[in-house]
Amino acid sequence: MNQGFPNTVATWEPTQYEDTCADDVFLPYVRVVISWTDIEAAVQAGAIVPSEAHLLWSHWAAPGSPTREAAIHMARPVVSPGKFPDIPIEPPEKPALEPGPRFSFTNTLYYFGGMVAIGAMSLFMTLGWQSFGPWGLTLISLGYLLLCLKVSDHLKVRKLNVPAGILATLAVVLVPLVVWAVQNGLGLWPPGGLDSYSAYHTHINWRWMTLEFATLAAGVVMLWRYRLPFMVMPIAVTLWYMNMDVAHAILTDAGRYDWTFVRDVSLLFGIATVFIATWVDVRSKRATDPDWQQDYAFWLYLFGTLMFWGGLSLRDSDSELGKAGYCLINLVLVFAGAAIGRRVFTVFGGLGVAIYLGHLSYRVFGNSLLFPFALSLLGLGVISLGIWWQRHEAQINTKLGVWLPAGLRPA
Repeated sequence: MNQGFPNTVATWEPTQYEDTCADDVFLPYVRVVISWTDIEAAVQAGAIVPSEAHLLWSHWAAPGSPTREAAIHMARPVVSPGKFPDIPIEPPEKPALEPGPRFSFTNTLYYFGGMVAIGAMSLFMTLGWQSFGPWGLTLISLGYLLLCLKVSDHLKVRKLNVPAGILATLAVVLVPLVVWAVQNGLGLWPPGGLDSYSAYHTHINWRWMTLEFATLAAGVVMLWRYRLPFMVMPIAVTLWYMNMDVAHAILTDAGRYDWTFVRDVSLLFGIATVFIATWVDVRSKRATDPDWQQDYAFWLYLFGTLMFWGGLSLRDSDSELGKAGYCLINLVLVFAGAAIGRRVFTVFGGLGVAIYLGHLSYRVFGNSLLFPFALSLLGLGVISLGIWWQRHEAQINTKLGVWLPAGLRPA
């Protein structure tokens, strides 16, 4: 020790850090996962004194700390009698879903590039591709699909989950193209319909249903293999397409077109998709494997609510009682979204309530000079409600969550 400065360590004295074999253990990007048992072991080894252990762990594990992580698969640490009895040990919290990717510039580039590539192989597929013939197109799309999965594997190993998920999603998007090319090559494409693949994303037709069933099956299998939440997006979009094509198939057999039937099919498909999303949501929150503790239900909730709310809003009622029922259903959506922490319900429900309030304003103040003032007051009232909701959102979510099963309560 340096006698002039007894609290310092002489540079020539060896320390335990010089025995470190890896060169990168002290770099800023290196992270380690520890529990209280690891701190206790460090105290027993003499690497840290008990008082410092207490302060460090209290800082790391404090509620709201960015270093705190609760996991259901981690057993509660047990402290032997007489060891640090003054140090409180909290029970593990309910596991929360892994947070989604942050809105950073890097992720924006990832998603922008990914959506361009996905659009190129779906919405913007040109007739020029069909010049390769069905079997040539099959080989090209299959090679593209396998390449996407190979690169996705490589990126996932490197913990680059966002670009890995985008490339795996692109592989799912290529499945209907492969199925369409194979069907045409084998001469199994049903006659009488559109013979261009680019129409798959723009035209409603029952002949697309084989592509949709294949996409759902392949999407579920690849999702199980890669476990990346963004891969649910093409599955949810396919369910949205399928609700329109199923209605078209039934109406084609009936020999007529009835838009009210299409509307009702959309509503039923939306309800079914929301139920599937709820089941996926509960399974994710109860999962013990970190790979399954991610938000796989987001896209299903989004498109399920879109189908349900769209079908509901297109139902025209001549009675005020029916319109009041529409408002009541949307109010239920608002509070359901707050209760389970799904803002997509709150957004669509809020739109429905606003539509109903606009109807009341027009009915009460129609052809009146007070009508603009009524709309202004309505807008200001909605803004005031938003301010109040923001201030009390946590308390509202907590009170509403008491009425829900444990698997549906927001983290």
